[in-house]
Formats: sequence, C-alpha cells, structure tokens
Amino acid sequence: MRAAHIVRPVYMFMTVFSVSLLLLAGTNSTFAAEIEPFVGDYVGSANVVDSDGTETPRDMSVSISELKDGFNVSWTTTTYKGDGRIKEEEYSVDFKTTERPDVFSAAMKRNVFGHEVPLDPMKGEPFVWGRIEGATLTVFSLFIGPNGGYELQQFDRTLADGGLDLSFSRFRNGEKSRSVETFLEKK
Repeated sequence: MRAAHIVRPVYMFMTVFSVSLLLLAGTNSTFAAEIEPFVGDYVGSANVVDSDGTETPRDMSVSISELKDGFNVSWTTTTYKGDGRIKEEEYSVDFKTTERPDVFSAAMKRNVFGHEVPLDPMKGEPFVWGRIEGATLTVFSLFIGPNGGYELQQFDRTLADGGLDLSFSRFRNGEKSRSVETFLEKK
C-alpha cells in the first residue's frame, strides 16, 4: 500500500515534467521558425537623408544569426563625409525571447549575478528591444538625454526577394531627424 502512495506522486511529477518539456520544445521550435528566414549576411548602400534634406552616402552590412535562446543582429555602417573622411561604426546585439510572443529583449551587458540584461537608459545608455511582425524584423533603440529629451531609432528589416528591405528612421523628441531606405542583398 505504501509503494502505491509513493509511485502515484512520482508518476504525476514525471507527467507534468514531460508535458513542460514538450511545451518548451514547442516554444523553441516556433521561435526558430520565426527567426530562420532572416538568418544570413546582407550588404548594400544608400544615401542617408537628414531633416534638412542633405544626403550622405553610406555602405551598410548586417548579419543575423540564431542563438540558443534568441538571435544576434550585428551591423556595420561606413559613412563617407564630404571632406573625404570615412567613419565606420559597428554594433552587435543579442536578443533573448520574452514572455511576449514576437517581442525580444536585448542582452547587452551582464549584471553582478552574470545574467544578461538590457542597458539602462537613465544612465545615458540605449534601451534596445526587437520584434518580429510578419515578414519584418524591427530593432528599436531608445536614448534619454541629460535634459530628459529622447531619441528613438527604428530599424525595419523586411524580407524581400534576394535580401532585405531596410528602412531606418531616427526621431528626436517626436520629430524625424534622419531616414534611409535601401535594399540589402543576401550574400
């Protein structure tokens, strides 16, 4: 009689544990199906348009890769200044799944416990997050200035035949200050 009382709780625990693993596996495979079409290396160039209408030529590349529990977006921009100077900037952000479907948090630094966490916009660092909506992977970056004003950058990367359509916008306190649209070819 005692063995039956022990076996039943163990059986129930194993059943709940197995169902939980199946649900987690389903969640991960759903995620993989969402990011997989975006995975790859892309290159292109465009003229960035400032709010005053001036244009600056820029080369761009982006690499999107799948991670164990999220994905990485790494991008490089090379700006050609009118005086002959060349400015290159590189960025790389890991994105982790969240409890919200299709919304991803940025893991840009580690806290004292070794966990990856977003940066703190109240310290002048960008708050970054991403989302997948249909055929578009969007990365947002929010900056809060010393006076409380803000800057929001939005990178929309939409799947297109042979690559990605890139649409970038920068808003300062609600006013669009810079934008670019171009095609990035898959390598």
